[in-house]
Amino acid sequence: MDIIADLKKIEQTIQEKVQSIGRLEDIQDIRVKYLGKKGPITEALRHMKDLSAEERPKVGAYANQLKNKVSSALQEKEEVLEQEALKAKLEAESLDVTLPGKRHQMGYRHIISQVMEEIEDLFLAQGYKIVNGTELESDYYNFKRMNLPENHPARDMQDTFYIEEDKVLLRTHTSPVQAHAMDAHDFSKGPLQMISPGKVYRRDADDATHSHQFHQIEGLVVAENVGLADLKGTLELFAKHMFGEERQIRLRPSYFPFTEPSVEIDISCFKCEGKGCNICKGSGWIEILGGGMVHPNVLEMSGIDSSKYSGYAFGLGPDRVAMLKYGIEDIRHFYQNDLRFVRQFQERG
Repeated sequence: MDIIADLKKIEQTIQEKVQSIGRLEDIQDIRVKYLGKKGPITEALRHMKDLSAEERPKVGAYANQLKNKVSSALQEKEEVLEQEALKAKLEAESLDVTLPGKRHQMGYRHIISQVMEEIEDLFLAQGYKIVNGTELESDYYNFKRMNLPENHPARDMQDTFYIEEDKVLLRTHTSPVQAHAMDAHDFSKGPLQMISPGKVYRRDADDATHSHQFHQIEGLVVAENVGLADLKGTLELFAKHMFGEERQIRLRPSYFPFTEPSVEIDISCFKCEGKGCNICKGSGWIEILGGGMVHPNVLEMSGIDSSKYSGYAFGLGPDRVAMLKYGIEDIRHFYQNDLRFVRQFQERG
């Protein structure tokens, strides 16, 4: 029996099979069929027991060489087919790098956030510090510490969301932050200059100019020898920064329980320059905020000697400032997440 001759025939068959392989999945089929335990090479070697002691080593060596040769041929064919498959995939998924790329829209801060941060930066530059408070507040700090005791008629001006009846509520203004700050401040180390930005809540019917949730920035300065002229100068700086250097302000007498005297602050209309238009309703002036000198009762409730210290406070609405500055007619646009509206106010520079 000439086993080597049989192995040569098997080798010729395998070479023809390898040459004809066109798919990667056929490689494993041939590997199992011809090199496996039930393949023709293994079957041919079963007859080695009939060979002489001199022939067995020669047949065994040839069989091992054949197995290595077939494995190498299959490996080479597999690599060729993989390269061809990769090339075909790349051609099918070709990318023209000369084409312009797709522009991805980047996120940016909401116009209210931009306005609030602009105001914060202005006051930080004047030596104020930012003090944040909680949106849940006690009735004591929200009303009583602001000189609004129980049954005070001014409470009706701020229809309130109570969480716990007569105890815990959603704050109706950011003024309570001032009371907390005055309680904690050490006046032996200098005056208190602060602003407190944040959300506030009132039971207002939603319409073009009102919302149940809006923003406030409250300002407070407490020191010795502080007067109404200091408040006027501060707010004049604010008006010119936000609405233009040519803006003028005027102070009108008003009433707030926590300030005495109290004033409403108007700015000269930036659309008609005081001639009268739809924005200023023909008056030439636009109301933007309220303020006044801190009521002595508010100071005394914080343990501050009102005969030695005085202060001024003011409260402004960033929502209203944004509406005036950018000509927005409906406050509800701020909260409807309409991208056509929001994208108008991408940050510049």
